[in-house]
Amino acid sequence: MHDLGIVGAGPAGMAAALAVADMGFSVIVVDEQARAGGQIFRRPPEAWGERHGVYRPYAWARDLIERFEDHPKITAAFRATAFGVLRGNDKDDRASLELAVSSPDGGQRVSARRLLLATGAYDMPVAFPGWTLPGVMTAGAIQSLIKSQKLLSGKRVVLAGSHPIQLILAGQLLDAGADIVEIALARDLPGLKEMARGLPAVPGHVSIFTEAVRALSKIMRHGVPIRWRTVVSEATPEDTGLRVRLETVDPSWLGTGESHLHEADILVLGYGFTPSTELARQAGCEMKWDSAGGGWTVLHDARFQSTAPDIFVAGEPTGVAGAERAWAEGHIAGLFIAASLGAKLDDRALSHSTRRLIRAGRFSDVMQTMFEPKREALAELSRQDETVICRCEEVRNRQIEDALQNNPFIQSVNAVKLECRSGMGVCQGRYCEGTVAARIGNAREASIEASGYYNAHLPVKPVALQVYRDISKD
Repeated sequence: MHDLGIVGAGPAGMAAALAVADMGFSVIVVDEQARAGGQIFRRPPEAWGERHGVYRPYAWARDLIERFEDHPKITAAFRATAFGVLRGNDKDDRASLELAVSSPDGGQRVSARRLLLATGAYDMPVAFPGWTLPGVMTAGAIQSLIKSQKLLSGKRVVLAGSHPIQLILAGQLLDAGADIVEIALARDLPGLKEMARGLPAVPGHVSIFTEAVRALSKIMRHGVPIRWRTVVSEATPEDTGLRVRLETVDPSWLGTGESHLHEADILVLGYGFTPSTELARQAGCEMKWDSAGGGWTVLHDARFQSTAPDIFVAGEPTGVAGAERAWAEGHIAGLFIAASLGAKLDDRALSHSTRRLIRAGRFSDVMQTMFEPKREALAELSRQDETVICRCEEVRNRQIEDALQNNPFIQSVNAVKLECRSGMGVCQGRYCEGTVAARIGNAREASIEASGYYNAHLPVKPVALQVYRDISKD
């Protein structure tokens, strides 16, 4: 049995692993990727002979990764999927936690005295006519291919969204040789008052703003048009790629009826990120609604312990807030986990990480406030009858509308799920939950939070049946 099991080898997972391993405890880290770093520090394949990728503007990333990879008390299981949390008993009849894991070697149960869920986030899905077409991709997917494979998915690119990652990504796409047709941003150009409210984010984060300015200057040099108050409203297939309709919106992000068309090879969506909380839900952790933080987040205390016994959480599942805050949360969680295992709490290290967390929090709070998506308005983009909302079960808008109109008592996403199967596919609702919840809220004149969230069941991610046989033998 390991002292600590961690799911996720991003900044939060690596920082927590080091804090616990430095106290002499054994740590195992499970991650779906081939190498440590998470989405933010995605690295090229090891076979390329390159240990590091490009981590700008995070100068501390290289040291974090090297210390993590070289630590003798840390075991890493890469290309492995944690698909469930189990409560079991070890040979000494002490209650233990177990991770159900699927890896290239088959299925196994990994026992640990404590668990830390640092599962990161994924691109916020936005449903509109054509969003499931080939060539419609998320910012995270495009960025992953550029960082890890140095691969450009298409030459002519339209970017649509509201998150500042679109500007950073545009700079990376230009470096890779893309021809950016247009950048469509849903929000307004920030005014003087809004920029003044953002000043607290600057101290300690000059390098991040410098990176953004560098990307923006590159966009301007290439003459790429940026259109504000504009969303993507439709994508249709063409012989040469996609035809993308971009619509002008009002300050509430509702369509004005004015639109224009572009032809492109790739449409890149970037409206924000959603915390990956399915494993925490399945493990019995209570959730908390935080729209600015990405949606449903994991409820936790000051030690980053969730409401489920012996399960801690750090990074994006507590709210999407960036790499530096994830690092600080992971380190603090690791210090308290080590203390719960019997080590003396390192007050000096805790004080240092707390200061870093506060500093990172000033930045993330400003970014979350400035770029919070208007979810109710985005959900209205799925109004056409044949628009797919649940892509796993191919549930279309008319089925959702019929369920709401014919059953006025339906108030929750789980009730819609029972009525028309939305959320019952292999992704367990990760890609339709937000749209369904917002549509319920709009129909019932209620908040998205009141619609609740889908229950998560084992396996939280698809695995082969052979994996079940493997874990049943343990």
